Amino acid sequence: MRFFSQWGRFMMAGAGALAQWEIENAKSIVSSRKKLLLIGLMIIPIILIGVAFADDIGPALPHLLGGKKAYSPAFYSLGIFLVSIAIGVGAGLITGCIGAGGGFIIAPALMSAGIKGILAVGTDLFHIFAKAIMGSVIHRKLGNVSVSLAVVFLVGAVLGATAGGVINRVLYEINPILSDAFITTVYSLMLGFLGFYALADFLRSRKAEKGGDAHGGEGVEIGALCRNLQDVKCPPMIKFDQDLVAGGRQISWIFLVMSGALVGLAAGIMGVGGGFLTFPIFVYVLGVSSMTTVGTDIFQIVFTAGFASITQYAIYGFIFYTLAMGMLIGSLLGIQIGALVTKIVPGITIRGFYAMAVLAGFMNRIFALPSKLAEMEIISLSPGTGAVLNTIGIWAFFIVIGGFSVWVVGTFLMNISKLKRKEA
Repeated sequence: MRFFSQWGRFMMAGAGALAQWEIENAKSIVSSRKKLLLIGLMIIPIILIGVAFADDIGPALPHLLGGKKAYSPAFYSLGIFLVSIAIGVGAGLITGCIGAGGGFIIAPALMSAGIKGILAVGTDLFHIFAKAIMGSVIHRKLGNVSVSLAVVFLVGAVLGATAGGVINRVLYEINPILSDAFITTVYSLMLGFLGFYALADFLRSRKAEKGGDAHGGEGVEIGALCRNLQDVKCPPMIKFDQDLVAGGRQISWIFLVMSGALVGLAAGIMGVGGGFLTFPIFVYVLGVSSMTTVGTDIFQIVFTAGFASITQYAIYGFIFYTLAMGMLIGSLLGIQIGALVTKIVPGITIRGFYAMAVLAGFMNRIFALPSKLAEMEIISLSPGTGAVLNTIGIWAFFIVIGGFSVWVVGTFLMNISKLKRKEA
C-alpha cells in the first residue's frame, strides 16, 4: 500500500510540473504579438485548404503534409480543425484550472474522434514541440539548467524515444488495430492509476479540511534512494547543483541515461513529451534540486518532443498538422481562462475536478479496449456489444470534459468583474 501511495505522489508531482510548464509556455506566447501573428499566418493556409482546395488537390497532399492515404480527406476538413480547437480548449482548461497536465486527455480525445492511435501520438508530440519552440521559455530558464546533466539525460531520451516510435510503428504495420489496442492499454493503465489515486487524494484532503487538519506541500529533500544512487561510483560522474549545495552533488551517468531512456520511451509511445516523468524522477529518485529540475525538464521536453515527433512520426507520415495547430490555438485560450478561474475557486474543488477528468479519460480508453481485442479475436465479443461499450466510453468522456469546460467558462464569465478587481 505504501508503494502505491508513493507512486501516486510521484505521478501527481510529475503532472503538476508538466502543467506548470504548459502554463508558462502559454503565457509566453500570448504575451507576444509577433508569436500570435505567426500562429495566425500558419492558420490561413489550413483554412484555405480545408474550405477551398480539398476537393481539387486534397488527394495529392498527404505526402506533403504528412499522414497515410487512409486518413484522407479528414486532413482538409474545416470541421475536424474546429474539433481539434475544442480538444485543445478542454485540455487547456484542465491544465490552467487544475494545474495538472491536461495533455493526458488529448490522445484519448483524438482517438475518440476517430483518429488512429499512432496518428494521435505523433500529432500530440508535434503540438508539444511547436508549443515549446514558440513559448521560448527555455531562454528564461537556462540559468537553472545543468548542461552536463541535460546532455547525458538526452542521450538516454533519444534512445528511448526511438524505441517508443519503433514499437508503435511496428505494431501499426503488423495490424493498425493492434497498434490502437496497445496505445489504449498503456493509457488505460496510466490514467486508471492516476485517476483513482487523485480521487483518493481528493477524499483524504476533503476529510482533513473538514477536520481542520489540512497538510501543506511536500518537500523535495533527498531521500535514502537518492543518497544510495549518488553513492554509486561508476565514472564518469556528472556534477550538478554546485550553486545550491556546498561542493555540489554528483551521480553516475548510467542512472541519467536509464532515466532519460524511460522518459523518452514514454514520450515515444504516449506522445506526452515525457515531462510528467522527468520532474519526479529527478527530484525523488536522482536527488536533483527542484530549481535545476525545472530548467532541465524544459530543456529535455523541447529536444525529446522535437526528436520523437520529427524522426519517429513526421517522416513516416504520422502527424496530423492541422490538428496540431488547432490544439495549439485551443490550449492557449483554455489555459488563460483556467488559470484565472483558480483565483476564485477553492483548491479542494479543483482537486475533485482533476480526479473526475482523469477517470473520464480512463473510462474512455478502458471501454474502447474490448471491441479492439474482439476485432483481433483475442476475446469473444459481438460487434454490437463492443460498439455499445465504445459509445458509452466516448459519451462518458465528452460529457465529463464538456461539463467541466462549461463550468469553468461559465465561472469565468460570471466573475469577470471580480477578477478585474483582483488584477487591479
